[in-house]
Amino acid sequence: NKFESLPKVSFMTSQMKSLKYLDMSNNLLYHDGADVQCQWAESLTELDLSSNQLADAVFECLPVNIRKLDLQNNQISSVPKGVADLKSLEELNLASNRLADLPGCSGFPSLQFLNIEQNSILTPSADFFQSCPRVRELQAGHNPFKCSCELQDFIRLERRAGGKLFGWPSAYTCEYPEGLRGTELKDFHLSELACNTTLLLVTALLLTLVLVAVVAFLCIYLDVPWYVRMTWQWTQTKRRAWHNHPKEQETVLQFHAFISYSERDAPWVKDELIPNLEKEEGCVRLCQHERNFIPGKSIVENIINCIEKSYKSIFVLSPNFVQSEWCHYELYFAHHKLFSENSNSLILILLEPIPPYVIPARYHKLKALMAKRTYLEWPKERSKHALFWANLRAAI
Repeated sequence: NKFESLPKVSFMTSQMKSLKYLDMSNNLLYHDGADVQCQWAESLTELDLSSNQLADAVFECLPVNIRKLDLQNNQISSVPKGVADLKSLEELNLASNRLADLPGCSGFPSLQFLNIEQNSILTPSADFFQSCPRVRELQAGHNPFKCSCELQDFIRLERRAGGKLFGWPSAYTCEYPEGLRGTELKDFHLSELACNTTLLLVTALLLTLVLVAVVAFLCIYLDVPWYVRMTWQWTQTKRRAWHNHPKEQETVLQFHAFISYSERDAPWVKDELIPNLEKEEGCVRLCQHERNFIPGKSIVENIINCIEKSYKSIFVLSPNFVQSEWCHYELYFAHHKLFSENSNSLILILLEPIPPYVIPARYHKLKALMAKRTYLEWPKERSKHALFWANLRAAI
């Protein structure tokens, strides 16, 4: 028919003493919540108001003794708390409405069956059965469920409910996100770590602490601060040189080779190396710190200048060498030049065998150089010295 006012319908039934069941479905019923008292027949226990134009205010105009109520296919978006007080209501059909969540049972203490299918429920509340202890069956399928962490509790609810969810699992599928559309809720799983914010933060904090500890250990083990400091001094020296002599940036090679050695190996350098290379006509011109470092400049700046003004860099390797801090500086800057200019400027002389365990961890560049590059080994037999000097001259 074309009934419109729900309060008027209630007044029509108020004098029907024996009326138990009333079907007012497929009409034009509405209730705007105005201060109009509804007077239903006290004997009315079943009421069908499906397929009308009823909204949330309908719960202000319902029979007090109703047991079975059908509000399917209306425009209800929520069940107002504290409005309805239907202590006898056992069955409630709210399918095909606009509800965004499961209603509680604060106004329906006797509710046993609830149909809330085909609404707009994305993440239903997981405490439904706690607030509705008498509910034996819940029909909540065919809703656009959003498969996320919030839905995990509802899925656990099904396991605890023991078959109270009608239509499980086929009627319960993911609608969002797009990649999970059509997936049944029983097949949707997320790890505890992904959903527990506290656990995630604690895990992230622990991983961060472990990462910081590992980085700190590697920095100490590989002496990273030392390399950072050396790189800083390199750039500072180059910057000062640019500001002081901008026209002299073209490096002029003044020496054939720069010698790097430990002070403990100085007797061999002064008595053997320098005399043999600098003797005779067409001698090799060597750069030695004792005679070629410029007074007034820092040691690091002198090292850099000598390396850059030398065609080659000769390193006299021995256990004493790896224990010398300044030798390490010289090796670092020479290695820096090797890669920056893509040159073949390093010559390694092994004066004495160096056991691997003697080389400190920060000398990983030296280990790599000794593994990849050919080095000249100082022979103990005097008969082989001439061949050694010839090979060294050829290398230079």
